[in-house]
Amino acid sequence: AASDICCTSSNAAQIVAALPEDVIIMTPDQYLAQNVANQVPQKKVVWWAGSCIVHEQYTARDLRDFRALHPDTRIIAHPECPPDVVAEADYSGSTSGIIDYVSREKPAQAMLVTECSMASNIADALPEVEFMGPCNMCPYMKKITLEKILWSLHTGTEEVTVDPVIAAKARVAVERMIELSRKIAK
Repeated sequence: AASDICCTSSNAAQIVAALPEDVIIMTPDQYLAQNVANQVPQKKVVWWAGSCIVHEQYTARDLRDFRALHPDTRIIAHPECPPDVVAEADYSGSTSGIIDYVSREKPAQAMLVTECSMASNIADALPEVEFMGPCNMCPYMKKITLEKILWSLHTGTEEVTVDPVIAAKARVAVERMIELSRKIAK
């Protein structure tokens, strides 16, 4: 609600590049912001020192060690990983970008440098690829289960409400992203 515009990991670099301002402040993920800054060097990207507890656990050294043991395995990272980790990967992109990349490239083996549930979703979508290596579990994502959602729907409890004033402000940032994305696509 306090943002001028929002973005996703799949459109962050395009949104930042298309903004007329020379200085862009990105929150909440410093690594996505740093990776965007590397992709859009014509902008000064300022970031807040927040990060995903899952993605910050991976190190460039981990990837180099894994590659030494499995040289034919493609390493694919989410852009919320630290820039040195992204630099070690064969590809970095959003979940949909990863699925597109693996579908197009069809590697025999791949390692996904992301959260386990996200990796499982990608592996389910591409059963012909052998996915290897570690994944890191997100304790916060694991708090949401289908059973808990069903329970909430049945009992009518645990409803999340957002103050209408806050929702209206947040909607503006999302609508700006959609509008700018449409302009970029033309």
